[in-house]
Amino acid sequence: MSQVVFVLVPQLHLLDLAGAAQVFSTAGDHGHPYRLAYVAEQPEVPTHQGVTLRAELTWPKLAAGDLVLVPGWRAAELAGTGHLGPRTLGRIAAHHAAGGTVASVCAGADALGRAGLLDGRRCTTHHDVQDELARRYPAATVVRDVLFVQDDRVVTSAGIASGIDLALHLIAVRHGPAVAAQVARQMVVYARRNGDQRQESAMLRHRAHLSDAVHRVQDRIDASFAEPLPLAELARAAGVSERTLTRRFEAATGRTPLRYQQLLRVERAEHLIGHGATAEAAAHAVGFADARMLRRLRARAG
Repeated sequence: MSQVVFVLVPQLHLLDLAGAAQVFSTAGDHGHPYRLAYVAEQPEVPTHQGVTLRAELTWPKLAAGDLVLVPGWRAAELAGTGHLGPRTLGRIAAHHAAGGTVASVCAGADALGRAGLLDGRRCTTHHDVQDELARRYPAATVVRDVLFVQDDRVVTSAGIASGIDLALHLIAVRHGPAVAAQVARQMVVYARRNGDQRQESAMLRHRAHLSDAVHRVQDRIDASFAEPLPLAELARAAGVSERTLTRRFEAATGRTPLRYQQLLRVERAEHLIGHGATAEAAAHAVGFADARMLRRLRARAG
Protein backbone atom coordinates (compact mmCIF):
# COMPACT_ATOMS: atom_id res chain seq x y z
CA MET A 1 0.00 0.00 0.00
CA SER A 2 1.29 3.45 -0.90
CA GLN A 3 0.68 6.59 1.11
CA VAL A 4 -0.68 9.96 0.10
CA VAL A 5 0.26 12.67 2.58
CA PHE A 6 -1.80 15.86 2.36
CA VAL A 7 -0.12 18.96 3.78
CA LEU A 8 -2.90 21.17 5.13
CA VAL A 9 -2.54 24.95 5.12
CA PRO A 10 -4.93 27.32 6.94
CA GLN A 11 -7.77 28.60 4.71
CA LEU A 12 -7.39 25.67 2.34
CA HIS A 13 -10.22 24.95 -0.09
CA LEU A 14 -12.18 21.84 0.83
CA LEU A 15 -12.53 20.65 -2.77
CA ASP A 16 -8.80 21.04 -3.38
CA LEU A 17 -8.35 18.44 -0.66
CA ALA A 18 -11.49 16.32 -0.93
CA GLY A 19 -11.44 15.84 -4.70
CA ALA A 20 -7.97 14.34 -4.77
CA ALA A 21 -8.54 12.38 -1.55
CA GLN A 22 -11.71 10.86 -3.02
CA VAL A 23 -9.82 9.64 -6.10
CA PHE A 24 -7.21 7.81 -4.06
CA SER A 25 -9.84 6.46 -1.68
CA THR A 26 -11.95 5.18 -4.58
CA ALA A 27 -8.90 3.50 -6.11
CA GLY A 28 -9.02 1.15 -3.12
CA ASP A 29 -12.42 -0.07 -4.30
CA HIS A 30 -10.68 -1.29 -7.45
CA GLY A 31 -7.91 -3.20 -5.70
CA HIS A 32 -5.36 -0.42 -5.29
CA PRO A 33 -5.62 0.81 -1.69
CA TYR A 34 -3.84 3.92 -0.44
CA ARG A 35 -3.16 5.04 3.12
CA LEU A 36 -4.20 8.69 3.39
CA ALA A 37 -2.53 10.93 5.96
CA TYR A 38 -3.19 14.57 6.82
CA VAL A 39 -0.41 16.65 8.37
CA ALA A 40 -0.16 20.29 9.34
CA GLU A 41 1.78 22.69 11.53
CA GLN A 42 -1.17 22.96 13.90
CA PRO A 43 -3.63 20.31 15.11
CA GLU A 44 -6.73 22.16 13.89
CA VAL A 45 -6.77 23.71 10.42
CA PRO A 46 -9.53 26.17 9.45
CA THR A 47 -10.77 25.94 5.87
CA HIS A 48 -12.05 28.77 3.70
CA GLN A 49 -15.46 27.07 3.66
CA GLY A 50 -15.73 27.28 7.46
CA VAL A 51 -15.08 23.64 8.40
CA THR A 52 -12.19 23.02 10.77
CA LEU A 53 -10.10 19.93 10.03
CA ARG A 54 -7.92 17.93 12.40
CA ALA A 55 -4.44 16.97 11.27
CA GLU A 56 -1.40 15.19 12.63
CA LEU A 57 1.69 17.14 13.64
CA THR A 58 4.00 14.19 13.02
CA TRP A 59 4.70 13.05 9.48
CA PRO A 60 4.57 9.34 8.67
CA LYS A 61 7.69 7.65 7.38
CA LEU A 62 7.80 8.08 3.60
CA ALA A 63 9.05 5.84 0.81
CA ALA A 64 9.88 6.78 -2.79
CA GLY A 65 6.54 5.38 -3.97
CA ASP A 66 4.56 7.74 -1.74
CA LEU A 67 2.99 11.05 -2.74
CA VAL A 68 3.04 14.39 -0.90
CA LEU A 69 0.27 16.74 -2.01
CA VAL A 70 -0.34 20.35 -0.99
CA PRO A 71 -3.97 21.48 -1.53
CA GLY A 72 -4.54 25.14 -2.34
CA TRP A 73 -5.89 27.88 -0.14
CA ARG A 74 -7.93 31.04 -0.64
CA ALA A 75 -5.56 33.71 -1.91
CA ALA A 76 -6.28 36.80 -3.95
CA GLU A 77 -2.50 36.91 -4.14
CA LEU A 78 0.17 34.45 -3.07
CA ALA A 79 2.44 36.82 -1.16
CA GLY A 80 1.82 36.59 2.57
CA THR A 81 -0.53 33.60 2.38
CA GLY A 82 -0.26 29.84 2.77
CA HIS A 83 2.29 29.92 5.55
CA LEU A 84 4.46 26.83 5.89
CA GLY A 85 7.58 26.86 8.00
CA PRO A 86 11.09 25.90 6.85
CA ARG A 87 10.81 22.46 8.45
CA THR A 88 7.68 21.55 6.47
CA LEU A 89 9.06 22.95 3.24
CA GLY A 90 12.25 21.01 3.86
CA ARG A 91 10.28 17.78 4.30
CA ILE A 92 8.53 18.34 0.96
CA ALA A 93 11.83 19.00 -0.80
CA ALA A 94 13.51 16.02 0.88
CA HIS A 95 10.76 13.66 -0.26
CA HIS A 96 11.32 14.70 -3.86
CA ALA A 97 15.09 14.44 -3.50
CA ALA A 98 14.63 10.88 -2.23
CA GLY A 99 12.78 9.89 -5.40
CA GLY A 100 9.23 10.68 -4.30
CA THR A 101 6.50 12.57 -6.12
CA VAL A 102 5.17 15.90 -4.90
CA ALA A 103 2.03 17.60 -6.15
CA SER A 104 -0.08 20.68 -5.60
CA VAL A 105 -3.55 21.96 -6.30
CA CYS A 106 -4.22 25.63 -7.03
CA ALA A 107 -2.18 27.99 -4.82
CA GLY A 108 -0.38 24.97 -3.38
CA ALA A 109 2.11 25.44 -6.24
CA ASP A 110 3.49 28.37 -4.26
CA ALA A 111 4.46 26.00 -1.45
CA LEU A 112 6.38 23.86 -3.94
CA GLY A 113 8.05 27.02 -5.20
CA ARG A 114 9.11 27.99 -1.69
CA ALA A 115 10.48 24.48 -1.29
CA GLY A 116 12.68 25.10 -4.34
CA LEU A 117 10.94 22.56 -6.54
CA LEU A 118 9.65 24.79 -9.36
CA ASP A 119 12.98 26.21 -10.54
CA GLY A 120 13.87 24.84 -13.96
CA ARG A 121 10.54 23.03 -14.25
CA ARG A 122 7.20 23.52 -15.98
CA CYS A 123 4.26 24.12 -13.68
CA THR A 124 0.79 25.63 -13.48
CA THR A 125 -1.66 27.03 -10.96
CA HIS A 126 -5.05 28.76 -10.79
CA HIS A 127 -5.45 31.36 -13.52
CA ASP A 128 -5.95 34.12 -10.96
CA VAL A 129 -2.41 33.77 -9.62
CA GLN A 130 -0.47 32.52 -12.66
CA ASP A 131 1.16 35.89 -13.30
CA GLU A 132 2.23 36.22 -9.68
CA LEU A 133 3.61 32.68 -9.60
CA ALA A 134 5.71 33.49 -12.67
CA ARG A 135 7.04 36.64 -11.00
CA ARG A 136 7.82 34.88 -7.73
CA TYR A 137 9.68 32.01 -9.43
CA PRO A 138 11.27 33.39 -12.61
CA ALA A 139 13.32 30.21 -13.06
CA ALA A 140 10.08 28.23 -13.48
CA THR A 141 8.04 27.97 -16.68
CA VAL A 142 4.39 28.64 -15.87
CA VAL A 143 2.13 26.86 -18.37
CA ARG A 144 -1.22 28.59 -18.80
CA ASP A 145 -4.68 27.25 -19.62
CA VAL A 146 -4.03 23.61 -18.76
CA LEU A 147 -5.48 21.46 -16.02
CA PHE A 148 -2.19 20.07 -14.76
CA VAL A 149 1.48 19.74 -15.63
CA GLN A 150 3.98 17.04 -14.65
CA ASP A 151 7.71 17.65 -14.76
CA ASP A 152 10.24 15.35 -13.06
CA ARG A 153 7.93 14.06 -10.30
CA VAL A 154 6.59 17.57 -9.62
CA VAL A 155 2.90 17.73 -10.54
CA THR A 156 0.94 20.98 -10.32
CA SER A 157 -2.70 21.63 -11.15
CA ALA A 158 -4.84 24.64 -11.96
CA GLY A 159 -7.10 24.65 -8.96
CA ILE A 160 -10.26 23.43 -7.24
CA ALA A 161 -11.77 20.61 -9.33
CA SER A 162 -8.58 20.15 -11.36
CA GLY A 163 -7.19 18.33 -8.32
CA ILE A 164 -9.44 15.47 -9.39
CA ASP A 165 -7.83 15.48 -12.85
CA LEU A 166 -4.38 15.52 -11.30
CA ALA A 167 -5.20 12.57 -9.03
CA LEU A 168 -6.74 10.59 -11.91
CA HIS A 169 -3.59 11.24 -13.92
CA LEU A 170 -1.42 9.86 -11.12
CA ILE A 171 -3.66 6.79 -10.82
CA ALA A 172 -3.36 6.26 -14.59
CA VAL A 173 0.44 6.55 -14.45
CA ARG A 174 0.73 4.06 -11.61
CA HIS A 175 -2.05 1.57 -12.32
CA GLY A 176 -2.95 2.16 -15.95
CA PRO A 177 -5.61 4.27 -17.66
CA ALA A 178 -8.26 1.57 -17.35
CA VAL A 179 -8.15 1.81 -13.54
CA ALA A 180 -8.28 5.62 -13.74
CA ALA A 181 -11.31 5.37 -16.02
CA GLN A 182 -13.02 3.02 -13.54
CA VAL A 183 -12.36 5.43 -10.68
CA ALA A 184 -13.65 8.39 -12.70
CA ARG A 185 -16.73 6.47 -13.69
CA GLN A 186 -17.50 5.53 -10.08
CA MET A 187 -17.08 9.17 -9.07
CA VAL A 188 -19.37 10.22 -11.95
CA VAL A 189 -16.82 12.61 -13.44
CA TYR A 190 -15.28 12.83 -16.86
CA ALA A 191 -11.83 11.22 -17.07
CA ARG A 192 -10.41 14.51 -18.35
CA ARG A 193 -6.86 15.23 -19.45
CA ASN A 194 -5.08 18.53 -19.80
CA GLY A 195 -4.53 18.44 -23.57
CA ASP A 196 -0.96 19.58 -23.01
CA GLN A 197 0.68 16.18 -23.21
CA ARG A 198 0.61 14.33 -26.53
CA GLN A 199 0.91 10.96 -24.79
CA GLU A 200 -2.50 11.17 -23.15
CA SER A 201 -4.18 7.79 -23.31
CA ALA A 202 -7.02 6.96 -25.65
CA MET A 203 -8.58 4.99 -22.80
CA LEU A 204 -9.21 8.30 -21.05
CA ARG A 205 -9.69 10.57 -24.07
CA HIS A 206 -12.72 8.57 -25.20
CA ARG A 207 -14.36 8.19 -21.77
CA ALA A 208 -15.94 11.65 -21.70
CA HIS A 209 -19.50 10.38 -22.08
CA LEU A 210 -22.27 8.97 -19.90
CA SER A 211 -23.37 5.91 -21.88
CA ASP A 212 -23.25 2.99 -19.46
CA ALA A 213 -23.54 0.40 -22.25
CA VAL A 214 -20.60 1.91 -24.10
CA HIS A 215 -18.55 2.12 -20.89
CA ARG A 216 -19.14 -1.61 -20.35
CA VAL A 217 -17.88 -2.37 -23.83
CA GLN A 218 -14.89 -0.10 -23.37
CA ASP A 219 -14.11 -1.92 -20.11
CA ARG A 220 -14.06 -5.17 -22.06
CA ILE A 221 -11.88 -3.76 -24.86
CA ASP A 222 -9.52 -1.98 -22.46
CA ALA A 223 -8.88 -5.23 -20.58
CA SER A 224 -8.35 -7.42 -23.67
CA PHE A 225 -7.49 -5.19 -26.63
CA ALA A 226 -4.74 -7.56 -27.80
CA GLU A 227 -7.28 -10.38 -28.23
CA PRO A 228 -9.82 -10.91 -31.02
CA LEU A 229 -13.07 -9.26 -29.92
CA PRO A 230 -15.94 -10.04 -32.30
CA LEU A 231 -18.62 -7.38 -32.49
CA ALA A 232 -21.25 -9.99 -31.57
CA GLU A 233 -19.44 -10.74 -28.30
CA LEU A 234 -19.20 -7.05 -27.44
CA ALA A 235 -22.87 -6.52 -28.24
CA ARG A 236 -23.83 -9.35 -25.88
CA ALA A 237 -21.75 -7.72 -23.13
CA ALA A 238 -23.67 -4.48 -23.69
CA GLY A 239 -27.03 -6.21 -23.93
CA VAL A 240 -27.85 -4.63 -27.29
CA SER A 241 -27.76 -5.61 -30.96
CA GLU A 242 -24.60 -5.22 -33.02
CA ARG A 243 -26.14 -2.38 -35.02
CA THR A 244 -27.26 -0.57 -31.88
CA LEU A 245 -23.86 -0.98 -30.26
CA THR A 246 -22.05 0.41 -33.29
CA ARG A 247 -24.38 3.39 -33.43
CA ARG A 248 -24.13 4.15 -29.71
CA PHE A 249 -20.37 3.59 -29.61
CA GLU A 250 -19.75 5.97 -32.50
CA ALA A 251 -22.05 8.58 -30.98
CA ALA A 252 -20.20 8.40 -27.64
CA THR A 253 -16.60 8.09 -28.82
CA GLY A 254 -16.49 9.11 -32.46
CA ARG A 255 -15.15 5.67 -33.40
CA THR A 256 -16.44 2.18 -34.03
CA PRO A 257 -15.51 -0.51 -31.48
CA LEU A 258 -12.96 -1.91 -33.95
CA ARG A 259 -11.33 1.48 -34.53
CA TYR A 260 -11.20 2.04 -30.78
CA GLN A 261 -9.51 -1.34 -30.26
CA GLN A 262 -7.03 -0.58 -33.04
CA LEU A 263 -6.22 2.77 -31.47
CA LEU A 264 -5.39 1.10 -28.16
CA ARG A 265 -3.22 -1.44 -29.94
CA VAL A 266 -1.31 1.24 -31.82
CA GLU A 267 -0.73 3.36 -28.71
CA ARG A 268 0.55 0.34 -26.78
CA ALA A 269 2.77 -0.70 -29.70
CA GLU A 270 4.24 2.80 -29.91
CA HIS A 271 5.00 2.66 -26.20
CA LEU A 272 6.81 -0.66 -26.67
CA ILE A 273 8.76 0.64 -29.66
CA GLY A 274 9.72 3.71 -27.67
CA HIS A 275 11.20 1.38 -25.05
CA GLY A 276 13.33 -0.56 -27.50
CA ALA A 277 11.05 -3.19 -29.04
CA THR A 278 11.13 -3.81 -32.77
CA ALA A 279 8.03 -2.99 -34.78
CA GLU A 280 7.51 -6.70 -35.44
CA ALA A 281 7.75 -7.63 -31.74
CA ALA A 282 5.47 -4.76 -30.74
CA ALA A 283 2.91 -5.76 -33.37
CA HIS A 284 2.78 -9.33 -32.07
CA ALA A 285 2.54 -8.13 -28.46
CA VAL A 286 -0.61 -6.13 -29.17
CA GLY A 287 -2.34 -8.78 -31.25
CA PHE A 288 -1.40 -8.03 -34.86
CA ALA A 289 -0.25 -10.93 -37.03
CA ASP A 290 2.71 -8.90 -38.25
CA ALA A 291 3.99 -5.34 -38.46
CA ARG A 292 2.28 -4.47 -41.74
CA MET A 293 -1.08 -3.63 -40.20
CA LEU A 294 0.66 -1.70 -37.43
CA ARG A 295 2.54 0.39 -39.97
CA ARG A 296 -0.64 1.10 -41.95
CA LEU A 297 -2.53 2.21 -38.85
CA ARG A 298 0.36 4.37 -37.62
CA ALA A 299 0.58 6.01 -41.04
CA ARG A 300 -3.16 6.65 -41.03
CA ALA A 301 -2.94 8.24 -37.58
CA GLY A 302 -0.09 10.45 -38.71
